[in-house]
Amino acid sequence: MTTDFSRTLTLIGAEAFEKLKGAHIMLFGVGGVGSFAAEAVARAGVGRITLIDSDVVAPSNLNRQLIALHSTIGMAKAEAARRRILDINPNCRVTAVCMYYDENLPLDLHCDYIIDAIDSVPAKLHLLTSATQLGVPVISCMGTGNKVHPEMLQMADISKTSVCPLAKKMRVELRKRGILHLPVVYSQEIPLVKTTPPSSISFVPSAAGLLAASCAVRTIAGLK
Repeated sequence: MTTDFSRTLTLIGAEAFEKLKGAHIMLFGVGGVGSFAAEAVARAGVGRITLIDSDVVAPSNLNRQLIALHSTIGMAKAEAARRRILDINPNCRVTAVCMYYDENLPLDLHCDYIIDAIDSVPAKLHLLTSATQLGVPVISCMGTGNKVHPEMLQMADISKTSVCPLAKKMRVELRKRGILHLPVVYSQEIPLVKTTPPSSISFVPSAAGLLAASCAVRTIAGLK
């Protein structure tokens, strides 16, 4: 494992790497954003990863999702990501939960960090409220559909967001639940088109996933 992660060790040092190796990240949503976040934390050396997603890989995912290949069409997304991660780091403890997350799923959220890449607003709100109540660090990804400028993505507190329709909705609903501050990844780009379901391209959701992963990794490792 040391050889596999030698470049990372050189960059962040042994102490920070050991923190990552001993950490548990839970990732909700393994799609355009979540698949890239999952692989990024795995390649950073995180020792335990739990992937939660009820969806299966479809042909429409090929344009943007890391786990979407012709060979994986029809496979559960969480399972496809689990296999990729184990092929990268066989020592990683990876669990695929191929179930829909909501208040009815009896899932223990105690971990070192949560990455929220869920599309559903009710599920997103339940996860963020539960994580906040438990004191588990979390970063939430806002909307990445209908956009073509990854450079307009940024990390900010939910209270400081603008432009993004999903961020606005989440800000209002979280405030009702007493949550005024929460780190998020969001875009200041005005949507290029307005379609339902949202249209997409390869390089915006992926960039959001990498930003979310960087926040989780840096927080756990104690990097500024």
